[in-house]
Amino acid sequence: MAGLEQTQRLEQTQGLTPAQLLAVKMLEVTSLELETRIEQELEENPALEENYPEEEQRSSTDEGDEDGATDQDWELGEYAQDDIPEYKLRELQERQSVREEIPFAAGAPSLEEQLLEQLSMVTELEGRRYELARYIVGSIDADGYLTRSVEELQDDLLFKAGIDARAEELEELIALVKTLDPPGVGARDLREALLLQLQRLPEDELSRAADRLIREHYEDFVNKRFDRLCSALGIDEQRLSELYAFIARLSPRPASGLGDDAEARFAHFTPDFIVTERDGELLVSLVGEREIAPLRLSPTYLELLESHRDQAGQSRQSREAMTFLKHKVEQARWFIEALETRQQTLRRTMMAIVEHQRDFFFSGEVSDLKPMVLRDIAEATGLDISTISRVSNSKSVQTDHGIYMLKFFFGEGITTEEGESISTREVRQALAALIEAEDKRQPLTDEELTQQLAAQGYPIARRTVAKYREQLRLPIARLRRQLP
Repeated sequence: MAGLEQTQRLEQTQGLTPAQLLAVKMLEVTSLELETRIEQELEENPALEENYPEEEQRSSTDEGDEDGATDQDWELGEYAQDDIPEYKLRELQERQSVREEIPFAAGAPSLEEQLLEQLSMVTELEGRRYELARYIVGSIDADGYLTRSVEELQDDLLFKAGIDARAEELEELIALVKTLDPPGVGARDLREALLLQLQRLPEDELSRAADRLIREHYEDFVNKRFDRLCSALGIDEQRLSELYAFIARLSPRPASGLGDDAEARFAHFTPDFIVTERDGELLVSLVGEREIAPLRLSPTYLELLESHRDQAGQSRQSREAMTFLKHKVEQARWFIEALETRQQTLRRTMMAIVEHQRDFFFSGEVSDLKPMVLRDIAEATGLDISTISRVSNSKSVQTDHGIYMLKFFFGEGITTEEGESISTREVRQALAALIEAEDKRQPLTDEELTQQLAAQGYPIARRTVAKYREQLRLPIARLRRQLP
């Protein structure tokens, strides 16, 4: 048996300080999250406070008048409307403003709430059976699909709810859930969702043929094997085209547009930057920069720290108090510095991107985008590549031509035969245009697309065409084929 040994080794390692880690985290925060992050820090650290104007600080110490008026009475009664200081007027407006809800968006019940309301009307559901049905409904995803198997539901019920459910019992209740609205909810996959929707339609020759097509020839249907389908169903291409058009009216996401999805469509998107053109110049601004309250170290905490520092050697209690105060003040200082660093870094990065992609910000044309990688902006700003990556991955910009994520402006380039450098985004746009204009009865293969792109001045390999096509989420030629 080998004996134990103890060795000592000295080595140098490089790591980030707490202040640097905080600065990195602040970079990843969006403008929409920044206000919440500041409020959270103000609540957690008493050594950090907002740096109010002197006038506002004085007003905070004033009391009501001799008649015993409240703060609200003083704010509204002592000043005429025109005499109210701007900061106080803004505070009053914010306090008195009433949030108006959009009833058809924010007030819309979720999918689960709608399904549970329908279940409550089923008289034979009570006690244990209702609890099982409610758990099944809770397992349905936002698209309306039940992706968990009966075995998985049994395990979940046993370990999370302490209910030992039989497979036959769950299958019966799943079948009940599938009869609820919207049609197709509770399906296991797209095929079953389409069949459930077809069952709710009035029965006629077209719906029966569509049901047979999905039920018996689903693989040929999704892979667009038209000849095989025509032969199996005994119909011509015209009739098959009608069936495809009929099925296309069904929803691949049975629960789309309900509950949370409906609310999400009305959600506001707040960009981090705004770039506008004025008199031939591009102006860059940070969203919400002026609304961010200036922060400072609490004078009270600084005085306490100084007083305890003088008494640090006198008692253990004073030393512990000084350690606590010092820690809070350091955290507050780090946060203020991280916030300042964030603003400077974002501005420098955005200015460099605007300078590099100046033509695009004026025209909005993808063809004006220049090849640009993270290293280009890192060299222009003097910042690290990882810093540019963090900024570009989480931030967005509003321009005169739309809103874009910053990573939209980054991309490799290719060199044409004339030696001109072209952005790969322009190549993908040309590829998408070719596919959009192709004859859908005879779609272009990747090889044919390669030849046509080369003729337009984009010399790229066939495998590159396939990669760009996949990035555009466009299928292969056979799956793009359409019936007349």
